Amino acid sequence: MSNSETLPLAGIRVIDYSHFLAGPYLSRCLAALGAEVIKVERPTTGDAGRQHAYFINGQSGYYLQQNMGKQGLCINLKDPRGLELMHKLVDTADVFVENYRPGALDKLGLGYEALSRRNPGLVYCSVSAYGHTGPDSHRAGFGLIAEAKSGIMAMVGKPGEAPPLLRIALGDLYTGAHGVAAVCAALLGRVKSGKGRHIDMALYDTLVSMHEYAIQGYTLSGGQEVPVQTGHDLPTSTLYGVFTATDGYLVIAAQVDDAWKRLARLVGGEAFAADTRFHSAAGRNAHRLEILPVVRAWTETRSVAECLAALDAIDVPCAKVQRIDEVLQDPQIIAREVVTEHEHPVLGKVKLPNTPFRFSDCDTRQTVPAPLMGQHNRAIAQSLGYGTEDIARLEAEGVLYAEAAVAAVAAEAAISKL
Repeated sequence: MSNSETLPLAGIRVIDYSHFLAGPYLSRCLAALGAEVIKVERPTTGDAGRQHAYFINGQSGYYLQQNMGKQGLCINLKDPRGLELMHKLVDTADVFVENYRPGALDKLGLGYEALSRRNPGLVYCSVSAYGHTGPDSHRAGFGLIAEAKSGIMAMVGKPGEAPPLLRIALGDLYTGAHGVAAVCAALLGRVKSGKGRHIDMALYDTLVSMHEYAIQGYTLSGGQEVPVQTGHDLPTSTLYGVFTATDGYLVIAAQVDDAWKRLARLVGGEAFAADTRFHSAAGRNAHRLEILPVVRAWTETRSVAECLAALDAIDVPCAKVQRIDEVLQDPQIIAREVVTEHEHPVLGKVKLPNTPFRFSDCDTRQTVPAPLMGQHNRAIAQSLGYGTEDIARLEAEGVLYAEAAVAAVAAEAAISKL
């Protein structure tokens, strides 16, 4: 299916002046939804994500994943000519995405106030650790900092042990996803008002907002309910947790009354299933220390496959705790095309995670690879009215920069046309 003209954000131009993860993921999603996204980077080093593993042939898989579907512009914004080019580009844009420390871009003339005066319809989305207001707004931070401060880290892991790292960038990706929603809402609002606005997204804010139980449990209990580490199950949602089998691990979600009764009959027999103390959520939570050993004894004498087959047969939600290699071989993931493949100009065929958007009448699979540093300098400059000689001068004087692979790819393309 090739119908980018029908994608929801077709015709929207986004300037992505962000780095590493939260901002690039946000703009990557906008690209998947049809926006034209121009990735702006600094000369020689580019996005800091380019220095992040996994590396192959000098290219960062980390960068490739978060910048699919974008065009690449690499300019020296400390040179007045580079800043002028950037301003001309912003004048044509609908959205500007950045994730620098609050105030940093004001010094360059790229803050919201300056750009909105030039382009009143601009939707300007800032992503930072703490946001643009509050006593910590000036502080640097990463997802790890937000995870620690948000209360999430304090609830995971085994009691008495240091909390584990989550191993996924929850704060960055969750903030980026919310940024996508905020940008789309701002664009919709602009249809009526004709005006853009500043969106102020913070990693710390979004992780605190994720608490579906902890905050309301604490506030409604008058401060008595403080969630702590519980290891492999949820004391407030029995039975819901991770269990050990003879050859691996599985999760079981039988916290709903009917599912619990089916599970109880399977693992403990009729008498266990008939115990009315366990027939309500409150009862199961109160007697979880009697319930858990029975379920664990059942799983620990069977393989994961045997457990799953028995649980599936009685319609109790369950799953194997899968490694990444198993995830990539999962028929469901393959059927949903959650991993996409495209042709990279240096690496050849590359497989990377897709965005999760699915629409009935258009294809959101990203098949355009992340840009090489400065790959689209000339095309973008030409679109802004710069002539061939002007562009050559900017390149020669370092205002426009492109990595060596750009010239090599262009040369190969020229030879292939002969």
